[in-house]
Amino acid sequence: MGLDDKIDNAAEKMGGKAKEATGAATNDESLRTEGQMDQAKADLKQAGEKVKDAFKKD
Repeated sequence: MGLDDKIDNAAEKMGGKAKEATGAATNDESLRTEGQMDQAKADLKQAGEKVKDAFKKD
């Protein structure tokens, strides 16, 4: 997994956490859900990168 990908995924996950927290603080269910979705996408991207890395090692 390249460093750029790690940084991008971490930034997306942090942005999602911020959206979720803001949504929770303002009772904005849509924003909270969007934040959770952003975090899930970042986690999936990270998992995909780990799979690619595993195949590169072989």
